[in-house]
Amino acid sequence: MSTSLRDRMVNYVKNLQVEIVSALEKFEPSTKFQKKSWLRPGGGGGDSCVLSNGKIFEKAGVNISVVDGDLPEFLVQKFKSTSSKFFATGISLVLHPHSPKVPTVHANFRYFEQPDRTWFGGGADLTPYAVSENDFKHFHSTLKKACDPFGADLYPKYKKECDEYFRIQHRDESRGIGGIFFDYLEKDLESKFDFVQSCGNSFLPAYIPIVERNQNLKFSEREKKFQLLRRGRYVEFNLVYDRGTLFGLQTKGNIESILMSLPPVVNFDYSADMETSEDEKKLSNWFKTPREWV
Repeated sequence: MSTSLRDRMVNYVKNLQVEIVSALEKFEPSTKFQKKSWLRPGGGGGDSCVLSNGKIFEKAGVNISVVDGDLPEFLVQKFKSTSSKFFATGISLVLHPHSPKVPTVHANFRYFEQPDRTWFGGGADLTPYAVSENDFKHFHSTLKKACDPFGADLYPKYKKECDEYFRIQHRDESRGIGGIFFDYLEKDLESKFDFVQSCGNSFLPAYIPIVERNQNLKFSEREKKFQLLRRGRYVEFNLVYDRGTLFGLQTKGNIESILMSLPPVVNFDYSADMETSEDEKKLSNWFKTPREWV
């Protein structure tokens, strides 16, 4: 008897969580991820793996969820569904390094099922605080290689969707230099599952070399200040616009796991000057007008 698509996705995200946590712990000789399981009122739950105050990572979270039950009526209408019943599983991770020379990174890969429809979504994006064009090209090139076997048009399409999705609309700027973003992939589900796995498997090759190259670089007080100010933009996006954050809160998910994406230390200065150095000016320009990296 063949294993259902939902069960295979659950197994995939569980295995990917173990793989990513293991890879990140290699950077942390004295700090390990703490795993905490939680149950969702209404059905299902998840496992949150969080690391705090490590040598490299100030805060790192790699969470999975497997939830089911009934959607609130307004979400049934939003999804244009004929039923409130749903099942969802996915992995979501956010890594906030200490050093402003190492970018923040986010990724998630998810599966959503209802009686009348099923779809995949996900993506990965990079939020840098210092200019490192080779690293940005590497990140995008690795994601492109994951997309290309499934269609030469997919990377440019999902890169554009990422630039548009992670836009802080009230500031008319992006929160970072993007990556890929896709949602509501509901046709040819077996092929889409292969695509999602390819993207998920590309995360470590896309990000780990960037950490290795930059983890020991010296940085100034101003560079640290800029990182904390840009983290403020990250918070703004996640609390105002992010679909995953809103969906988790609207469906009674685990609040601590949902807000795991927020950095532990942030600066919100009034009328902050965020274009002091040449690096800051260059980054700010890319945040305002996304560029092509591949």
